[in-house]
Amino acid sequence: MTKALISVDPQTTLFQISKMMAQGGIGSILVKKDGVPSGIITDRDFAIKIAAQEVSINETVESIASYPLITIKSDESILEAAKKMVDKKIRKLAVIENEKIVGIITSTDLVNQLVLEN
Repeated sequence: MTKALISVDPQTTLFQISKMMAQGGIGSILVKKDGVPSGIITDRDFAIKIAAQEVSINETVESIASYPLITIKSDESILEAAKKMVDKKIRKLAVIENEKIVGIITSTDLVNQLVLEN
C-alpha cells in the first residue's frame, strides 16, 4: 500500500494534476469535495479520458475524476481488496482506517504481495 497521498480541490486543472504526478512520481491523486476525499484521478485517466477524447488540460479535475471513491477497510484481507478491484474494474483502491484514508492499494501492490507469498 502506498501511504504517500496527495489530494486536490475539484477545481484544480488537469495541467496542474499532471505536473504533480510527474514531480511526485505518483499514479493517482485524490479529489476532495468540501474537504472530504470523494474521487480519484489516475495516470490511466490521462490516457483513456483525456488524451483519447482530446480533453483540454485546462479543464478541471472534477470533470474527469472517478466518483465515488471506492474504498476498503484496513482490516480487510488482500483477497477482499483484489475481489473489489476486479468487481469494480479499478486499479487503485483507497484504504480507510478510523474513517480516514490511510493509503492506496494498487494492482501492482497485489501482484507484489502474491509473489512474496509464493
